[in-house]
Amino acid sequence: MGVHSCSLLNRNANHHQATYVVIGEQVAPQYVGVEKGPGPKGVQTFARTKLGAQISYYKAWRGRKHAHTLIRGSPKQSFHILLSYFHMLKKLNPGTVTHIEVDRESRFKYLFLAFGVAIRGFRYMRKVIRIDGTFLKGQYQGVLLVATAQDDNGQCYPLTWGIVDSENEDAWTWFLTQLKEVIGDTDELALISDRAPSIKKAISTVFEKAHHGACAWHVTQNIRNKFKCTDIMGSYWSAVNVYICEDFAGYMT
Repeated sequence: MGVHSCSLLNRNANHHQATYVVIGEQVAPQYVGVEKGPGPKGVQTFARTKLGAQISYYKAWRGRKHAHTLIRGSPKQSFHILLSYFHMLKKLNPGTVTHIEVDRESRFKYLFLAFGVAIRGFRYMRKVIRIDGTFLKGQYQGVLLVATAQDDNGQCYPLTWGIVDSENEDAWTWFLTQLKEVIGDTDELALISDRAPSIKKAISTVFEKAHHGACAWHVTQNIRNKFKCTDIMGSYWSAVNVYICEDFAGYMT
């Protein structure tokens, strides 16, 4: 057998030694202490310049995912340490409220978190809370629910977080029940949301005294989509920003 003389630069994307595991182990240090690190194309460049291997985009993507697991752990591992994490939060941040709900098979279902410092700070703010949800794109998906207030500087003030399976009535009812335990229920409280029926029903079920209002921005999107007009937007925003009933009625007529 002759001497193997292939150049490292000629290794192709299917080279058996340049597996995604090897790529991930080599590139892993670049994800330490940073928010994102290199993307798949960056991993391809790393493999070509540092390892002398030409790899496919898919292998680079898998290598990047493996590097994330090595540095940050897997999503499954993260769920396993939730109880320990919540225990430390309560120990280091007095007054923190946490809840984890599981199904009949003891599998994760819902999560709720409110930092003690955020709960104490809300006592000195206007009793207006904005609630909304957004999709999670991780391995287990789900929906992130949030409740935020506004501080005296007009900045967003995160109050509570929740993770649920979807934005359905049961999930919102559970989340709002935990929120009620944290902030109470008074006629001075106002909850602002989009016009989703599941949120409306959940608020009416959980909060008997608080007021419920529609998010002004979401209403504008409904107007644009349903009526296909923008001529009334000036009057609409003028009405939104007044505080006297007579002035509001003037803009709405």
